[in-house]
Amino acid sequence: MIDCHVHLWDLDQGYPWIRPGSPYHRTFTADDLAASGAGLGLTGAILVEASRGDRAENVLLPDLRLRHPGLLLGHVGNLNACAGLGPARFAELLARTRPNGMRLGGASWEATPPGARALVPVLARHGVALEVNLHHAAVPAAAEAAARHPGLTVIVDHLGNPANLAAADPGEWREQVRRAARVSGVFMKISGLLTQQHGVPEERVAALVAHAAGEFGPGRCMIGSDWPICLARGSRAASLRLARRGLAGLDAAGRRLVLSGTARRAYGLTPQVDNERGPCFDAPGNDR
Repeated sequence: MIDCHVHLWDLDQGYPWIRPGSPYHRTFTADDLAASGAGLGLTGAILVEASRGDRAENVLLPDLRLRHPGLLLGHVGNLNACAGLGPARFAELLARTRPNGMRLGGASWEATPPGARALVPVLARHGVALEVNLHHAAVPAAAEAAARHPGLTVIVDHLGNPANLAAADPGEWREQVRRAARVSGVFMKISGLLTQQHGVPEERVAALVAHAAGEFGPGRCMIGSDWPICLARGSRAASLRLARRGLAGLDAAGRRLVLSGTARRAYGLTPQVDNERGPCFDAPGNDR
C-alpha cells in the first residue's frame, strides 16, 4: 500500500499556521514517519507540501525524497508559493526539483493566487499533476481545470473536503462527484477523513468513500492518511483503516489499484537519482 498523503516539517524552518499547544507543534521527521508505518504493509508514501509559506519548501521536499528513497516515493510541491515566478522560471523550478505534483490550496479556486493559477498550463506541458485542496467546491474546480487542459492530471485532496456529515447533507457533494467523474483527468484522493468526519459513524464515512470509488472507479482513486494531521483524532493506522473501509465493495484487483496502482500512474512514480549533485539541493536565496 502507498500512503499518498503525508507531511514532514521542522518547526525551526517556519510553518506559521502551526499554533503552540496544537498536536502539530513539534518537528516531524522521516524517522517519525517510518515508525508510524510499522506493521501497516506500506511500500512507501507521497510527501505533500505543508504550507511552509515560501518557495524554499519546494527545494526541501526533493532533498528529503532523495535522502529517504525507500520511504518517500514521490513529492508534491507548493504551487501557491510560485505565484510570482512566471512560466519560464517556474518551468526551470520543475526541471530542477522534479515534483510529481504541485498543490494549489485555498478557500476556493477564485481565492487562490492568480499568479499560481496562471502556471497550471506549465504543469500540463511538463506532465506534472495539479493537486487541489480547496475548502469550497474543490471537486467541480478540479473537473473544470482538467477539462480546460486535456492531458493534465488533477488530483482532488481529501475527497474534495465535504462538510462533516453530522452537520450537513452530502447530496450536493455526491452530485459534484458524479459530474466530475465524467472528466477523465480527475483523480480522487481518499484522505483526511479521520479529522474531517470526526464524530460521524464509520459506516456513514465509508458510504462517502464507496460513492467516490463507485463513480470514479478504482483506477482513479488512491488512499492517504494525512499524517501527522490525523494525529489530532487518531493514529496513522486508524486513518488508513477508515479510508479503506469504504472499499469493501471492490474486488481484489480494484482494491490493489486504490491502494497502490492508481498512485503509481497518477504521480508517474519512478526512482529519483541525481548522480551529479547527490541527495541534497541547496535552496537559492531568491527562492525564499
